[in-house]
Amino acid sequence: MSEKSEADPDLSFSTAADLREASDGDDEDAFADLRHPERSFPRAGGMQYEGATVIELRPRDGPTDEAALAALAEDVLSADRYRVGDWFDLPLPVFLVHDDETGDTFRVAVREDAIELHVRSETGAAGLRAFRDRLADATGGTQSGPSDWRATRRTD
Repeated sequence: MSEKSEADPDLSFSTAADLREASDGDDEDAFADLRHPERSFPRAGGMQYEGATVIELRPRDGPTDEAALAALAEDVLSADRYRVGDWFDLPLPVFLVHDDETGDTFRVAVREDAIELHVRSETGAAGLRAFRDRLADATGGTQSGPSDWRATRRTD
């Protein structure tokens, strides 16, 4: 028979655990090539966003309850570099964040035992990485290796 060519698709099956384990090697990939939402303005008025990138930050040392993650996110966001709004009346913690040092704006939410970083139109990777590094610092990680947190990306 013929050898498999590079053009043939890989049809092997991977479980979610396999994908998480494979992504553990290089969390920086989660911050590369961010997809920004596109704004649209319907005729009926208002503004809508289509498409999104969400970076999920999960503690590597096991599950942490949402209340503890929300308190940790609030503690990190209390730093002078952030301007934060949490005026939403929602059943989960959601913050609109502006990083004054990087100029990035993004949304932080705590859901399903993870801290989610939602990319907005004015979000760059530097601001998201800085937030992740501050989380690592707050939980005992190091600036050069935030090994306490696993970063995975979801793009819609």
